[in-house]
Amino acid sequence: MDDPVLLTGAGGRVGEAILAALGDDYEWRLLDRNPPAGDPPGEYVVGDVTDESAVREAMDGAGAVVHLAADPRPSAPWDSVLRNNIDGTRTVFAAAADEGVGKVAFASSNHAVGAYETDERTPGMYRPGGETLDGSEPPRPGNLYGVSKATGEILGRYYHDEHGLSVVCVRIGNLTKNHPPEDYERGQAMWLSYRDCAHLFDRCLQADYDYEIVYGISDNDRKFYSIERAREVLGYDPQDNSAEHA
Repeated sequence: MDDPVLLTGAGGRVGEAILAALGDDYEWRLLDRNPPAGDPPGEYVVGDVTDESAVREAMDGAGAVVHLAADPRPSAPWDSVLRNNIDGTRTVFAAAADEGVGKVAFASSNHAVGAYETDERTPGMYRPGGETLDGSEPPRPGNLYGVSKATGEILGRYYHDEHGLSVVCVRIGNLTKNHPPEDYERGQAMWLSYRDCAHLFDRCLQADYDYEIVYGISDNDRKFYSIERAREVLGYDPQDNSAEHA
């Protein structure tokens, strides 16, 4: 890809994982509300996704977008998720459509489907051979942060259908540098390593697709999210497995 890739929320944990592995692979344009702590690759723009003019300036000439910026707190109040996660995401999609950007990879979340984890289903769904979600099920958020991520997926659907954007929504699991404890069954089942996270978003930038919802976890023995759609559509080939660290 010759055109710059706009990465919003570049200073967060997902951005850290992506840039650590792919910093030299793309021409990056990084957007974050805070100045960089170190020496990040590419052009760095201090701005907020709630600022339409800043987003449109950062979007100018971009060939693809990885949209991470959001209030990531599961307990975030409505005024914050509305402004940052919903209005901010709409601003990013609208700017991408107006600028003729080809692809948008939207960082959704396991919280968009968190309410599937009912007392009747758990802990069995965290164990090998248990029930899995594959991305075809409707959103079922368990908090307002999850509501905002489900809304982002719907916005992506709208901008694909009405404006022709290629959109992939990645329902990210439990992204951590270190593997989860052996006795934390849910964490084992939804773990996403930094290496697999970077690879997954690399495939989001390289693959051809229309509109997709995929799950972002490593190839764990325990998994209640299926990664088969990510394999099939994106060519995702995760290398890590939480069981190897148990």
